[in-house]
Amino acid sequence: MSVPEIVIKTRQAASGQPGETAEVRQVTTTEDMHPDPSKSIKLPPNRQKLIDDVIALYSMEPTVERVSRYAPSCVYDDQFVYANNRYKMACQWFALPKLFAASRNEGYEIIHNSQNLIQFKNEQTWELLGVGSLKPITINALVSLSLDPATSDSDFPLITYHKDQANEKDYSHGGIGFILKKGQADIVPKLFLDKDSPVHFFKEDDLPEKPVVKHGSGTNAPTKDF
Repeated sequence: MSVPEIVIKTRQAASGQPGETAEVRQVTTTEDMHPDPSKSIKLPPNRQKLIDDVIALYSMEPTVERVSRYAPSCVYDDQFVYANNRYKMACQWFALPKLFAASRNEGYEIIHNSQNLIQFKNEQTWELLGVGSLKPITINALVSLSLDPATSDSDFPLITYHKDQANEKDYSHGGIGFILKKGQADIVPKLFLDKDSPVHFFKEDDLPEKPVVKHGSGTNAPTKDF
């Protein structure tokens, strides 16, 4: 299957569910988010390939096919970025090599696998570009991948909401911090990606923005122990 066929297929197969409606909310009481790969839940081949592609994206190996793992109306949400469609999210992955010298996956542990949700503990080491005096930064995070119900059992399941939490709190989607996160998703394509970047394959996914779901606090989500 060629890359254009993959993208066309994902657009046709997606349920159309807005990413905002698929957000998983959680405040974790787990102090140790260091992954133990030996305890990782074994996934079926279609889902393991999805995780392999996501880990490759974290490790600065973006391709059009890997970005096509996301539904057009997806949301990517971490401590630095809120990108609310596939084009903006794709810009983040393709811009990483412009911002970091290296990104290395130290290991992951699948801790939850259900019909429309995969969660894993992830450890990633980042080296900033052009800042040789600083030590690499290693981050342990809880990653939650909400899956499109129309494709969750297919050979090519799609992600509708990608949440990356580096501490116990959830995101409120309010305040100056959120304004900066959302603004970053708009600025990156303009500053770091040229006209020849593969990211422009997804330009037609630059969909009209949907209302952001605000939660009032990052501590009022359900408490979960991982």
